[in-house]
This record gives sequence, C-alpha cells and structure tokens, in this order.
Amino acid sequence: MTFQQLTYVVEIAKCGSINKAAHKLLLSQSGISTAVRELEQELGIQFFLRSNRGVECTPEGREFLSYAVSLLEQKHRIESLYGSQSAAAPTRFSVSTQRYPFTEDAFLRLLSQADPSSRFSLREDSMDAVINDVFDRQSDIGVISITELTEKIICRMLDTRDLQFREIASVDPCIYIRAGHPVLSSQPITEEDLAPYPYVSFEQAQGVAADFSEEYQMLSMKRSDQSIRVNSRSVMMDVLARTDGFTTGSGLLSPGFSPENVVSAPLAGKPVIRIGYILPRSSKPTKETGTFIRCLTEAVADAIRHTQALHRSLGVGSMTPDQII
Repeated sequence: MTFQQLTYVVEIAKCGSINKAAHKLLLSQSGISTAVRELEQELGIQFFLRSNRGVECTPEGREFLSYAVSLLEQKHRIESLYGSQSAAAPTRFSVSTQRYPFTEDAFLRLLSQADPSSRFSLREDSMDAVINDVFDRQSDIGVISITELTEKIICRMLDTRDLQFREIASVDPCIYIRAGHPVLSSQPITEEDLAPYPYVSFEQAQGVAADFSEEYQMLSMKRSDQSIRVNSRSVMMDVLARTDGFTTGSGLLSPGFSPENVVSAPLAGKPVIRIGYILPRSSKPTKETGTFIRCLTEAVADAIRHTQALHRSLGVGSMTPDQII
C-alpha cells in the first residue's frame, strides 16, 4: 500500500468517477484503475461498485476512505512542517504552572516578544503534575512554590527526577478573601480567626500528598467540615468573591489578572513561601526559557508591589519586603 494508491482512492470517491479522477490527476484511466485494483487485491476488499454512471463506495470502501483521508492529512501536515529544508522549524515552548496569575502575566509578556510562527503553550495544574510535566519533557519549565513544611518532600522528589528549583522571591503567607470580609477586622489575622469560615481549596488527585497542594498548609485546615473544593482558578475566585470562604497561599494579586473584589491579607507568625521555577539539571535552557524567566521575575515583582499597595490600603500591614533573586 502506498500514499499514491490512497490518493487515487480518495480522489475517485470525491469525483464519483475513475475517468474524472484520472483527468484531475493528469493520469491515464487505465493506470489509476490498475493501481486501485492492486490495492483491493492486497487488502482483500472492494472499494467501489462500478457502473456506466460511475462508481459508488462499498461499505468497506467508506470505512477505508476515512482512514485514507486521515493518513493523507497527516502526510500533508508533516510535509508542510518539514518538507522544505530551507524552512526553519517553528519555535516551541511550553510552561506548566500551579494556578498563579503572575505566571499568566509572564506568559503574555513572553508572547508579546515572540515570533509569530512560534508555538507556545501554558498549562495550569497541581504541583505534582507540574513536576512530572518538566520531568517528562512535556514542558520546558515549571512554576511552583515551596514552604518550610513542604521543602523536604518536594526537594526529594525533584532530586530523584534530576530537576532543580530556583527561587525568584519569598513572601509571607496570606489568605485570599472577598473585599469587606469580616476577618479583616482582626489584626493580626491568625488561624483561630479563620475557624468560623469555609476553607476553599483546589481538588487533588486521589493519593497525592498534601505537600503538593497549592494552598499554604496549616494544621487547622485538616478539619473535614466547612470545606469547599474547586478545580479551576476562575471558579476559586468566584467562590471567594461571593462567599465568606477563604483560601491560603502567597497572597500575590497581579494587576489586570485578579478580580478587584478579591483581596489578600497576611497570616500572622508563619514561615515564608518561596516562589520559583523548576528546570532539568541535565539540559541547557533555551533562549525562550531565558526570556520567560525574565518575564516571570518581572511579573512576580509587579505582583508583590501591587499586593503591598493593596495591603497598605486595607490597613493590614505589608508583606515581607520583596526578595527578588
């Protein structure tokens, strides 16, 4: 079976006539007929019922035609990508990240500088999925955060996969809540102050350790009551904006990427969160990776400044002075 034979079968089906297909392909009718007959004999099926009015696909022929069209489309796609030696391969770059607005900000900054022919992708997921994406080379870089409580297990996992974590900034852990939430009247805000309110968190796959959750882990969050689970950042923001629920994390809100009716406030007496990215140790970062790291560093710095200004306006103090690496 050859692509040439597949082309003949598809063209005959389109034209409804061997003669018309031969004319369109600038070939002889006998040559096409012979090639199709040989393919029928090879596969042991009949593609067409022939008559004076032309040809009609048999049931086996219609099924075969669906596969033939798909194969020819794949062939054409490959030829368009790699057929010309003078044509450069398109730039490809992929980011996996936990659900951070500053990563989206950084990605859009990267796109504004990218060549129009580039093929970029951004995937938001849980931390374990981000780590696996970079390990499997599905993504060039991953964006995660580490705390004092999670550092040991996460760094062990990175080491076994020959990945490295590079810190960009460290910030105080915060809660995310709606503007005007009752807890804002408490200063400083403690775990005990949050006890009356529902805890909102992202769903995790069964069997995944809590160390890989996106939220800042606290013992009081282990309670089984008053909890809400969601699976997307937009739903999380809507729940926080419309209820008295809260969640925990870096507290960073990016200008233009976070709803105005969701704010953050620092948690008292908690170790810092280290925000950074992961890369394979064994491979050299690409030009696009370097550009994205610069964009990410700028986006995180802008988010820190924006969040510090928000905290001052709310009278809830300020985050740890931004420590941009």
